[in-house]
Amino acid sequence: MTSRLAIAAVCVALLVTSECARFKRQNDDDDGDASQSVDELCENRAPDEYFRLTTEGDCRDVVRCTKSGIKQISCPSGLAFDIEKQTCDWKGKVTNCNQVDKPRKVQPLLKTDEPVCPDGKLSCGNGECINKELFCNDTPDCKDGSDENACSVETDPNRAPDCDPTQCVLPDCFCSADGTRIPGNIEPNQVPQMITLTFNGAINIDNIDLYEEIFNGQRQNPNGCQIKATFFMNHKYSNYSAVQDLHRRGHEIAVFSLTHRDEPKYWTSGSYDDWLAEMAGGRLIIERFANITDGSIIGVRAPYLRVGGNKQFEMMADQFFVYDASITASLGRVPIWPYTLYFRMPHKCNGNAQNCPSKSHPVWEIVMNELDRRDDPSFDESLPGCHMVDSCSNIQAGDQFGRLLRHNFNRHFNSNRAPLGLHFSASWLKSKKEYKEELIKFIEEMLDRNDVYFVTNLQVIQWMQNPTELTGLRDFSEWKEKCDVKGQPFCSLPNACPLTTRELPGETLRLFTCMECPNNYPWILDPTGDGFNKRR
Repeated sequence: MTSRLAIAAVCVALLVTSECARFKRQNDDDDGDASQSVDELCENRAPDEYFRLTTEGDCRDVVRCTKSGIKQISCPSGLAFDIEKQTCDWKGKVTNCNQVDKPRKVQPLLKTDEPVCPDGKLSCGNGECINKELFCNDTPDCKDGSDENACSVETDPNRAPDCDPTQCVLPDCFCSADGTRIPGNIEPNQVPQMITLTFNGAINIDNIDLYEEIFNGQRQNPNGCQIKATFFMNHKYSNYSAVQDLHRRGHEIAVFSLTHRDEPKYWTSGSYDDWLAEMAGGRLIIERFANITDGSIIGVRAPYLRVGGNKQFEMMADQFFVYDASITASLGRVPIWPYTLYFRMPHKCNGNAQNCPSKSHPVWEIVMNELDRRDDPSFDESLPGCHMVDSCSNIQAGDQFGRLLRHNFNRHFNSNRAPLGLHFSASWLKSKKEYKEELIKFIEEMLDRNDVYFVTNLQVIQWMQNPTELTGLRDFSEWKEKCDVKGQPFCSLPNACPLTTRELPGETLRLFTCMECPNNYPWILDPTGDGFNKRR
Protein backbone atom coordinates (compact mmCIF):
# COMPACT_ATOMS: atom_id res chain seq x y z
CA MET A 1 0.00 0.00 0.00
CA THR A 2 2.85 2.40 0.80
CA SER A 3 4.28 1.94 -2.68
CA ARG A 4 0.85 2.71 -4.24
CA LEU A 5 0.52 5.88 -2.15
CA ALA A 6 4.01 6.93 -3.09
CA ILE A 7 3.42 6.54 -6.81
CA ALA A 8 0.09 8.35 -6.57
CA ALA A 9 1.75 11.23 -4.76
CA VAL A 10 4.39 11.62 -7.41
CA CYS A 11 1.84 11.43 -10.19
CA VAL A 12 0.18 14.52 -8.71
CA ALA A 13 3.48 16.39 -8.83
CA LEU A 14 4.85 15.09 -12.14
CA LEU A 15 2.36 13.19 -14.30
CA VAL A 16 5.25 12.27 -16.57
CA THR A 17 6.60 8.79 -15.94
CA SER A 18 5.30 5.57 -17.38
CA GLU A 19 5.08 4.30 -13.79
CA CYS A 20 2.63 7.13 -13.07
CA ALA A 21 0.58 6.39 -16.16
CA ARG A 22 0.43 2.71 -15.27
CA PHE A 23 -0.62 3.49 -11.67
CA LYS A 24 -3.25 5.97 -12.82
CA ARG A 25 -4.88 3.47 -15.19
CA GLN A 26 -5.05 0.84 -12.48
CA ASN A 27 -6.52 3.16 -9.87
CA ASP A 28 -8.95 5.49 -11.64
CA ASP A 29 -11.67 4.56 -9.17
CA ASP A 30 -9.54 4.90 -6.00
CA ASP A 31 -10.59 7.44 -3.41
CA GLY A 32 -8.26 9.50 -1.25
CA ASP A 33 -6.46 12.79 -1.14
CA ALA A 34 -3.29 12.39 -3.21
CA SER A 35 -1.82 15.70 -2.01
CA GLN A 36 -2.02 14.37 1.54
CA SER A 37 -0.02 11.39 0.31
CA VAL A 38 2.74 13.75 -0.82
CA ASP A 39 2.82 15.17 2.70
CA GLU A 40 3.02 11.70 4.17
CA LEU A 41 5.75 10.71 1.76
CA CYS A 42 7.87 13.75 2.61
CA GLU A 43 7.23 13.84 6.36
CA ASN A 44 10.49 13.95 8.35
CA ARG A 45 12.49 13.62 5.15
CA ALA A 46 15.40 15.97 4.45
CA PRO A 47 14.93 18.10 1.32
CA ASP A 48 18.24 16.87 -0.13
CA GLU A 49 17.44 13.15 0.39
CA TYR A 50 16.79 11.15 -2.77
CA PHE A 51 14.65 7.99 -2.64
CA ARG A 52 12.96 5.53 -4.99
CA LEU A 53 9.24 5.09 -5.66
CA THR A 54 9.73 1.49 -6.71
CA THR A 55 12.52 -1.05 -6.95
CA GLU A 56 11.32 -2.09 -10.40
CA GLY A 57 13.13 -0.79 -13.46
CA ASP A 58 16.80 -0.10 -14.13
CA CYS A 59 17.72 1.57 -10.81
CA ARG A 60 18.28 4.96 -12.43
CA ASP A 61 15.24 6.94 -11.23
CA VAL A 62 14.90 8.66 -7.86
CA VAL A 63 12.91 11.58 -6.46
CA ARG A 64 13.23 14.15 -3.68
CA CYS A 65 10.85 16.45 -1.84
CA THR A 66 10.86 20.19 -2.57
CA LYS A 67 8.65 23.12 -1.59
CA SER A 68 6.98 22.98 -5.00
CA GLY A 69 6.33 19.24 -4.94
CA ILE A 70 8.29 16.12 -5.73
CA LYS A 71 11.08 16.33 -8.29
CA GLN A 72 12.52 13.43 -10.23
CA ILE A 73 16.06 12.83 -11.51
CA SER A 74 17.39 10.01 -13.63
CA CYS A 75 21.01 8.86 -13.77
CA PRO A 76 22.63 8.75 -17.24
CA SER A 77 22.55 5.48 -19.15
CA GLY A 78 25.00 2.93 -17.76
CA LEU A 79 24.82 4.39 -14.26
CA ALA A 80 22.56 3.58 -11.31
CA PHE A 81 21.60 5.58 -8.23
CA ASP A 82 23.34 4.54 -5.02
CA ILE A 83 20.86 5.16 -2.18
CA GLU A 84 23.55 4.95 0.50
CA LYS A 85 25.98 7.36 -1.20
CA GLN A 86 23.12 9.52 -2.58
CA THR A 87 24.77 9.82 -5.97
CA CYS A 88 24.90 8.15 -9.40
CA ASP A 89 27.61 5.52 -9.81
CA TRP A 90 28.61 2.75 -12.21
CA LYS A 91 25.83 0.16 -12.20
CA GLY A 92 28.17 -2.68 -11.23
CA LYS A 93 29.19 -0.83 -8.07
CA VAL A 94 25.64 -0.16 -6.82
CA THR A 95 24.41 -2.94 -4.53
CA ASN A 96 21.23 -1.36 -3.13
CA CYS A 97 18.87 -1.27 -6.13
CA ASN A 98 16.36 -3.26 -4.05
CA GLN A 99 16.33 -0.52 -1.41
CA VAL A 100 13.69 2.22 -1.61
CA ASP A 101 15.39 4.71 0.69
CA LYS A 102 18.10 5.11 3.29
CA PRO A 103 17.34 3.25 6.53
CA ARG A 104 15.33 5.50 8.84
CA LYS A 105 16.86 5.79 12.28
CA VAL A 106 14.83 6.21 15.47
CA GLN A 107 14.94 9.89 16.44
CA PRO A 108 15.10 11.17 20.03
CA LEU A 109 12.20 13.28 21.33
CA LEU A 110 14.04 16.60 21.56
CA LYS A 111 11.15 18.94 20.80
CA THR A 112 7.88 18.28 22.62
CA ASP A 113 5.00 20.51 23.65
CA GLU A 114 5.53 19.59 27.30
CA PRO A 115 8.82 18.52 28.95
CA VAL A 116 9.13 14.73 28.94
CA CYS A 117 12.17 14.51 31.22
CA PRO A 118 13.43 16.38 34.31
CA ASP A 119 15.99 19.20 33.96
CA GLY A 120 19.36 18.07 32.67
CA LYS A 121 17.88 15.06 30.89
CA LEU A 122 16.44 14.47 27.42
CA SER A 123 14.12 11.84 26.01
CA CYS A 124 15.17 8.95 23.80
CA GLY A 125 12.85 7.90 20.99
CA ASN A 126 11.27 5.31 23.29
CA GLY A 127 10.60 7.85 26.05
CA GLU A 128 13.56 6.81 28.19
CA CYS A 129 15.30 9.79 29.90
CA ILE A 130 19.10 10.06 29.96
CA ASN A 131 21.54 12.86 30.84
CA LYS A 132 21.83 15.51 28.16
CA GLU A 133 25.64 15.21 27.93
CA LEU A 134 25.29 11.57 26.85
CA PHE A 135 23.74 12.61 23.54
CA CYS A 136 26.07 12.49 20.51
CA ASN A 137 29.07 11.12 22.39
CA ASP A 138 29.52 8.23 19.91
CA THR A 139 28.26 5.70 22.43
CA PRO A 140 24.59 4.59 22.25
CA ASP A 141 23.20 5.19 25.74
CA CYS A 142 19.49 4.95 24.84
CA LYS A 143 18.18 1.40 24.54
CA ASP A 144 16.96 2.28 21.02
CA GLY A 145 20.25 4.04 20.11
CA SER A 146 18.38 7.24 19.27
CA ASP A 147 20.78 9.47 21.26
CA GLU A 148 23.30 9.05 18.41
CA ASN A 149 20.83 9.67 15.58
CA ALA A 150 20.35 13.46 15.78
CA CYS A 151 23.89 14.79 15.86
CA SER A 152 24.10 17.31 13.03
CA VAL A 153 25.21 20.92 13.48
CA GLU A 154 21.52 21.86 13.85
CA THR A 155 20.26 18.98 16.02
CA ASP A 156 23.06 17.98 18.43
CA PRO A 157 21.76 18.92 21.92
CA ASN A 158 25.39 19.56 22.97
CA ARG A 159 26.27 21.58 19.89
CA ALA A 160 28.57 24.56 20.00
CA PRO A 161 26.77 27.80 20.95
CA ASP A 162 25.92 30.50 18.44
CA CYS A 163 28.58 33.13 17.85
CA ASP A 164 29.10 35.54 20.76
CA PRO A 165 31.51 38.31 19.68
CA THR A 166 31.96 39.42 23.29
CA GLN A 167 33.37 35.99 24.17
CA CYS A 168 35.10 35.23 20.86
CA VAL A 169 37.97 37.67 20.41
CA LEU A 170 41.15 37.65 18.35
CA PRO A 171 43.82 36.36 18.15
CA ASP A 172 42.50 32.99 19.35
CA CYS A 173 38.85 33.11 18.31
CA PHE A 174 36.92 34.60 15.41
CA CYS A 175 33.26 34.25 14.52
CA SER A 176 30.35 36.22 13.11
CA ALA A 177 26.64 35.49 12.87
CA ASP A 178 26.63 34.88 9.11
CA GLY A 179 30.37 34.44 8.53
CA THR A 180 30.77 37.58 6.42
CA ARG A 181 32.18 40.05 8.98
CA ILE A 182 35.70 41.37 8.32
CA PRO A 183 38.21 40.71 11.14
CA GLY A 184 39.12 43.82 13.11
CA ASN A 185 36.14 45.67 11.58
CA ILE A 186 38.50 47.14 8.99
CA GLU A 187 36.89 49.01 6.10
CA PRO A 188 36.79 46.80 2.97
CA ASN A 189 38.94 49.20 0.94
CA GLN A 190 41.75 48.77 3.49
CA VAL A 191 41.64 44.95 3.47
CA PRO A 192 44.20 43.11 1.31
CA GLN A 193 42.52 40.76 -1.14
CA MET A 194 44.22 37.50 -0.22
CA ILE A 195 44.23 34.73 -2.82
CA THR A 196 45.17 31.20 -1.79
CA LEU A 197 46.39 28.74 -4.40
CA THR A 198 46.08 25.22 -3.00
CA PHE A 199 47.06 21.95 -4.66
CA ASN A 200 45.84 18.47 -3.66
CA GLY A 201 47.72 15.21 -4.14
CA ALA A 202 51.18 13.71 -4.46
CA ILE A 203 54.15 15.95 -5.34
CA ASN A 204 56.37 14.25 -7.90
CA ILE A 205 57.87 14.32 -11.38
CA ASP A 206 54.38 14.62 -12.90
CA ASN A 207 53.84 18.11 -11.49
CA ILE A 208 57.14 19.54 -10.18
CA ASP A 209 57.71 21.30 -13.51
CA LEU A 210 54.28 22.97 -13.22
CA TYR A 211 55.09 24.30 -9.75
CA GLU A 212 58.52 25.49 -10.93
CA GLU A 213 56.88 27.46 -13.73
CA ILE A 214 54.18 29.09 -11.61
CA PHE A 215 56.47 29.82 -8.64
CA ASN A 216 59.58 30.80 -10.57
CA GLY A 217 60.90 33.24 -7.95
CA GLN A 218 60.16 36.26 -10.15
CA ARG A 219 56.54 36.86 -9.15
CA GLN A 220 56.30 39.04 -6.05
CA ASN A 221 53.52 40.34 -3.85
CA PRO A 222 53.33 44.12 -3.18
CA ASN A 223 55.51 43.66 -0.05
CA GLY A 224 58.40 42.34 -2.18
CA CYS A 225 57.94 38.70 -1.08
CA GLN A 226 57.56 35.86 -3.54
CA ILE A 227 54.04 34.51 -4.01
CA LYS A 228 53.31 31.37 -2.00
CA ALA A 229 50.94 28.39 -2.12
CA THR A 230 49.67 25.59 0.14
CA PHE A 231 50.22 21.96 -0.86
CA PHE A 232 47.90 19.34 0.65
CA MET A 233 49.88 16.21 -0.06
CA ASN A 234 49.17 12.54 0.27
CA HIS A 235 51.97 10.08 0.77
CA LYS A 236 51.96 7.49 -1.98
CA TYR A 237 54.12 8.43 -5.00
CA SER A 238 55.34 11.69 -3.42
CA ASN A 239 58.95 12.78 -3.94
CA TYR A 240 60.10 13.99 -0.54
CA SER A 241 63.18 15.80 -1.84
CA ALA A 242 60.82 17.96 -3.94
CA VAL A 243 58.57 18.49 -0.91
CA GLN A 244 61.62 19.53 1.11
CA ASP A 245 62.54 22.12 -1.50
CA LEU A 246 59.03 23.58 -1.72
CA HIS A 247 59.14 24.01 2.06
CA ARG A 248 62.61 25.59 1.88
CA ARG A 249 61.23 28.17 -0.56
CA GLY A 250 58.48 29.21 1.85
CA HIS A 251 55.49 27.28 0.56
CA GLU A 252 53.20 25.64 3.09
CA ILE A 253 53.06 21.86 3.29
CA ALA A 254 49.86 20.37 4.74
CA VAL A 255 48.35 16.88 5.03
CA PHE A 256 45.88 15.30 2.60
CA SER A 257 46.05 11.88 4.34
CA LEU A 258 48.41 8.94 4.29
CA THR A 259 46.46 6.35 2.30
CA HIS A 260 43.88 8.46 0.40
CA ARG A 261 41.53 5.48 0.51
CA ASP A 262 38.81 5.47 -2.14
CA GLU A 263 35.98 4.80 0.32
CA PRO A 264 33.85 7.83 1.25
CA LYS A 265 32.38 6.09 4.32
CA TYR A 266 35.88 5.47 5.69
CA TRP A 267 36.35 9.23 5.97
CA THR A 268 32.82 10.35 6.83
CA SER A 269 32.44 7.75 9.59
CA GLY A 270 36.11 7.37 10.50
CA SER A 271 37.04 6.73 14.12
CA TYR A 272 39.37 8.93 16.15
CA ASP A 273 42.14 6.37 15.58
CA ASP A 274 41.52 6.33 11.81
CA TRP A 275 41.95 10.09 11.61
CA LEU A 276 44.95 9.95 13.93
CA ALA A 277 46.72 7.35 11.78
CA GLU A 278 45.88 9.12 8.51
CA MET A 279 46.70 12.71 9.43
CA ALA A 280 49.19 12.57 12.30
CA GLY A 281 50.79 9.55 10.59
CA GLY A 282 50.94 11.44 7.30
CA ARG A 283 52.55 14.41 9.03
CA LEU A 284 55.12 12.15 10.69
CA ILE A 285 56.15 10.76 7.30
CA ILE A 286 56.46 14.22 5.75
CA GLU A 287 58.48 15.57 8.67
CA ARG A 288 60.87 12.63 8.62
CA PHE A 289 61.47 12.17 4.90
CA ALA A 290 61.18 15.83 3.82
CA ASN A 291 63.27 16.86 6.85
CA ILE A 292 60.72 19.45 8.01
CA THR A 293 61.58 20.13 11.63
CA ASP A 294 60.02 23.54 12.31
CA GLY A 295 56.53 22.32 13.32
CA SER A 296 54.97 24.11 10.34
CA ILE A 297 52.73 21.24 9.15
CA ILE A 298 49.55 22.38 10.86
CA GLY A 299 46.82 22.04 8.22
CA VAL A 300 44.54 19.19 7.12
CA ARG A 301 42.26 18.59 4.15
CA ALA A 302 40.01 15.53 4.10
CA PRO A 303 40.20 13.31 0.99
CA TYR A 304 37.22 13.87 -1.31
CA LEU A 305 36.36 16.69 1.15
CA ARG A 306 34.60 14.02 3.27
CA VAL A 307 34.73 15.75 6.64
CA GLY A 308 35.02 13.40 9.61
CA GLY A 309 32.77 15.19 12.10
CA ASN A 310 33.70 15.68 15.74
CA LYS A 311 36.16 12.76 15.70
CA GLN A 312 38.33 14.44 13.08
CA PHE A 313 38.40 17.72 14.97
CA GLU A 314 39.00 16.12 18.36
CA MET A 315 42.04 14.44 16.88
CA MET A 316 43.21 17.70 15.30
CA ALA A 317 43.00 19.57 18.61
CA ASP A 318 44.85 16.80 20.46
CA GLN A 319 47.59 16.69 17.81
CA PHE A 320 47.95 20.49 17.57
CA PHE A 321 46.71 20.82 14.02
CA VAL A 322 45.70 24.47 13.70
CA TYR A 323 43.23 24.37 10.81
CA ASP A 324 41.08 22.26 8.52
CA ALA A 325 40.36 23.24 4.92
CA SER A 326 37.66 20.74 3.89
CA ILE A 327 34.27 22.31 4.63
CA THR A 328 32.55 24.00 1.71
CA ALA A 329 30.14 26.94 1.84
CA SER A 330 27.42 27.23 -0.78
CA LEU A 331 27.68 29.97 -3.34
CA GLY A 332 26.21 33.13 -1.84
CA ARG A 333 26.02 36.85 -2.54
CA VAL A 334 28.80 37.57 -0.03
CA PRO A 335 31.62 35.05 0.60
CA ILE A 336 32.50 33.75 4.06
CA TRP A 337 35.66 34.46 6.03
CA PRO A 338 37.56 31.65 7.79
CA TYR A 339 36.34 31.11 11.35
CA THR A 340 37.16 29.18 14.50
CA LEU A 341 35.00 26.29 15.64
CA TYR A 342 34.72 27.35 19.29
CA PHE A 343 31.27 28.54 18.20
CA ARG A 344 28.77 27.10 15.75
CA MET A 345 29.76 27.25 12.08
CA PRO A 346 27.97 30.18 10.40
CA HIS A 347 26.64 28.34 7.33
CA LYS A 348 24.92 25.10 6.43
CA CYS A 349 26.85 21.85 6.23
CA ASN A 350 27.06 21.53 2.46
CA GLY A 351 26.51 18.22 0.65
CA ASN A 352 24.40 15.09 0.96
CA ALA A 353 26.61 12.97 3.18
CA GLN A 354 28.70 15.55 4.99
CA ASN A 355 29.58 15.14 8.63
CA CYS A 356 30.47 18.61 9.88
CA PRO A 357 31.61 19.09 13.49
CA SER A 358 28.73 20.01 15.77
CA LYS A 359 30.60 20.54 19.03
CA SER A 360 33.09 23.23 20.06
CA HIS A 361 36.71 22.72 18.91
CA PRO A 362 39.81 24.96 19.20
CA VAL A 363 40.45 24.68 15.46
CA TRP A 364 40.28 27.15 12.56
CA GLU A 365 38.22 26.35 9.47
CA ILE A 366 39.58 27.75 6.20
CA VAL A 367 36.21 27.46 4.54
CA MET A 368 36.07 26.66 0.82
CA ASN A 369 33.71 29.23 -0.70
CA GLU A 370 32.12 27.84 -3.83
CA LEU A 371 33.04 29.54 -7.09
CA ASP A 372 30.46 31.04 -9.43
CA ARG A 373 31.04 29.14 -12.67
CA ARG A 374 28.59 30.95 -14.93
CA ASP A 375 30.13 31.90 -18.24
CA ASP A 376 28.28 35.24 -18.32
CA PRO A 377 27.06 36.14 -14.79
CA SER A 378 25.12 39.13 -16.10
CA PHE A 379 23.03 36.94 -18.36
CA ASP A 380 23.20 33.23 -17.45
CA GLU A 381 20.73 31.66 -15.06
CA SER A 382 22.03 30.43 -11.71
CA LEU A 383 24.17 27.30 -11.62
CA PRO A 384 25.33 25.40 -8.53
CA GLY A 385 28.74 26.56 -7.38
CA CYS A 386 31.91 24.45 -7.50
CA HIS A 387 34.52 24.22 -4.73
CA MET A 388 37.51 22.77 -6.63
CA VAL A 389 38.33 24.52 -9.90
CA ASP A 390 38.50 21.10 -11.56
CA SER A 391 34.91 20.39 -10.43
CA CYS A 392 33.63 23.36 -12.47
CA SER A 393 32.57 20.94 -15.19
CA ASN A 394 31.47 23.58 -17.68
CA ILE A 395 35.02 25.02 -17.96
CA GLN A 396 36.32 23.52 -21.19
CA ALA A 397 38.57 26.25 -22.59
CA GLY A 398 41.17 28.77 -21.43
CA ASP A 399 39.03 31.83 -22.05
CA GLN A 400 36.24 30.35 -19.90
CA PHE A 401 38.77 29.66 -17.13
CA GLY A 402 39.99 33.25 -17.35
CA ARG A 403 36.46 34.60 -17.00
CA LEU A 404 35.86 32.32 -13.99
CA LEU A 405 39.00 33.66 -12.26
CA ARG A 406 38.24 37.33 -12.88
CA HIS A 407 34.55 37.15 -12.07
CA ASN A 408 35.16 35.40 -8.76
CA PHE A 409 37.96 37.79 -7.90
CA ASN A 410 35.53 40.68 -8.42
CA ARG A 411 32.87 38.94 -6.30
CA HIS A 412 35.27 38.84 -3.34
CA PHE A 413 37.06 42.13 -3.95
CA ASN A 414 33.89 44.19 -4.37
CA SER A 415 32.16 42.81 -1.26
CA ASN A 416 33.93 41.91 1.99
CA ARG A 417 37.26 40.77 0.50
CA ALA A 418 37.12 37.36 2.14
CA PRO A 419 40.09 35.28 0.94
CA LEU A 420 39.58 33.85 -2.55
CA GLY A 421 40.52 30.17 -2.58
CA LEU A 422 41.54 28.63 -5.90
CA HIS A 423 41.86 24.90 -5.32
CA PHE A 424 43.38 22.58 -7.92
CA SER A 425 44.71 19.16 -8.69
CA ALA A 426 47.86 19.64 -10.76
CA SER A 427 46.66 17.14 -13.37
CA TRP A 428 43.74 19.42 -14.29
CA LEU A 429 46.03 22.42 -14.78
CA LYS A 430 48.30 20.29 -16.96
CA SER A 431 45.45 18.74 -18.94
CA LYS A 432 45.38 21.77 -21.24
CA LYS A 433 48.29 24.13 -21.75
CA GLU A 434 45.87 27.05 -21.94
CA TYR A 435 44.69 26.46 -18.35
CA LYS A 436 48.20 26.93 -16.98
CA GLU A 437 48.83 29.94 -19.22
CA GLU A 438 45.55 31.54 -18.15
CA LEU A 439 46.37 31.06 -14.46
CA ILE A 440 49.83 32.62 -14.88
CA LYS A 441 48.29 35.50 -16.84
CA PHE A 442 45.76 36.05 -14.02
CA ILE A 443 48.49 35.96 -11.33
CA GLU A 444 50.60 38.54 -13.16
CA GLU A 445 47.56 40.73 -13.76
CA MET A 446 46.77 40.68 -10.03
CA LEU A 447 50.37 41.44 -9.06
CA ASP A 448 50.22 44.67 -11.05
CA ARG A 449 47.90 45.90 -8.28
CA ASN A 450 48.98 46.98 -4.82
CA ASP A 451 46.09 45.42 -2.91
CA VAL A 452 46.29 41.71 -3.83
CA TYR A 453 48.49 39.09 -2.14
CA PHE A 454 49.02 35.41 -3.00
CA VAL A 455 49.51 33.81 0.40
CA THR A 456 49.35 30.45 2.18
CA ASN A 457 46.48 29.34 4.39
CA LEU A 458 48.68 29.89 7.44
CA GLN A 459 49.36 33.46 6.31
CA VAL A 460 45.60 34.06 6.05
CA ILE A 461 45.23 33.03 9.69
CA GLN A 462 48.23 35.17 10.68
CA TRP A 463 46.61 38.23 9.10
CA MET A 464 43.26 37.48 10.73
CA GLN A 465 44.89 37.16 14.14
CA ASN A 466 46.49 40.56 13.65
CA PRO A 467 44.30 42.44 11.13
CA THR A 468 46.48 45.04 9.41
CA GLU A 469 45.41 47.64 6.89
CA LEU A 470 46.94 47.74 3.42
CA THR A 471 49.17 50.68 4.31
CA GLY A 472 50.94 48.66 7.01
CA LEU A 473 51.41 45.41 5.10
CA ARG A 474 54.84 46.10 3.66
CA ASP A 475 56.23 45.71 7.17
CA PHE A 476 53.84 42.96 8.33
CA SER A 477 56.40 40.69 10.00
CA GLU A 478 54.33 37.49 9.88
CA TRP A 479 54.48 37.62 6.07
CA LYS A 480 58.20 38.37 5.90
CA GLU A 481 59.38 34.91 6.97
CA LYS A 482 61.04 33.15 4.02
CA CYS A 483 60.17 36.22 2.00
CA ASP A 484 62.74 35.95 -0.81
CA VAL A 485 64.55 32.63 -0.62
CA LYS A 486 68.03 32.19 -2.07
CA GLY A 487 70.26 29.16 -2.30
CA GLN A 488 70.06 25.64 -3.65
CA PRO A 489 68.01 22.52 -2.83
CA PHE A 490 69.16 20.51 0.16
CA CYS A 491 70.36 17.70 -2.12
CA SER A 492 70.74 17.40 -5.86
CA LEU A 493 70.68 13.58 -5.99
CA PRO A 494 68.08 12.18 -3.57
CA ASN A 495 68.08 8.57 -2.52
CA ALA A 496 65.69 6.54 -4.67
CA CYS A 497 64.74 3.90 -2.12
CA PRO A 498 63.01 0.79 -3.61
CA LEU A 499 60.83 -0.40 -0.75
CA THR A 500 58.11 -2.88 0.16
CA THR A 501 55.78 -3.27 3.12
CA ARG A 502 53.69 -6.15 4.38
CA GLU A 503 50.72 -3.79 4.28
CA LEU A 504 50.89 -3.54 0.47
CA PRO A 505 51.85 -7.06 -0.60
CA GLY A 506 53.31 -7.42 -4.08
CA GLU A 507 54.12 -3.70 -4.49
CA THR A 508 57.59 -2.21 -4.71
CA LEU A 509 57.47 1.56 -4.37
CA ARG A 510 60.25 4.12 -4.72
CA LEU A 511 60.67 6.66 -1.96
CA PHE A 512 62.71 9.68 -3.08
CA THR A 513 64.25 11.44 -0.10
CA CYS A 514 67.37 13.39 0.86
CA MET A 515 67.31 11.43 4.12
CA GLU A 516 68.46 7.88 4.79
CA CYS A 517 66.32 5.10 3.31
CA PRO A 518 64.01 3.36 5.80
CA ASN A 519 63.75 -0.43 6.10
CA ASN A 520 60.22 -0.57 4.69
CA TYR A 521 57.90 1.60 2.66
CA PRO A 522 56.14 3.79 5.27
CA TRP A 523 52.44 2.98 5.55
CA ILE A 524 49.60 3.33 8.00
CA LEU A 525 50.71 0.71 10.57
CA ASP A 526 54.40 1.58 10.11
CA PRO A 527 54.64 5.31 9.30
CA THR A 528 58.37 5.54 10.10
CA GLY A 529 59.25 2.59 7.88
CA ASP A 530 61.30 1.08 10.69
CA GLY A 531 59.31 -2.14 10.52
CA PHE A 532 56.71 -3.62 12.82
CA ASN A 533 59.56 -4.95 14.94
CA LYS A 534 62.34 -2.40 15.18
CA ARG A 535 65.90 -3.54 14.66
CA ARG A 536 67.99 -3.68 17.80
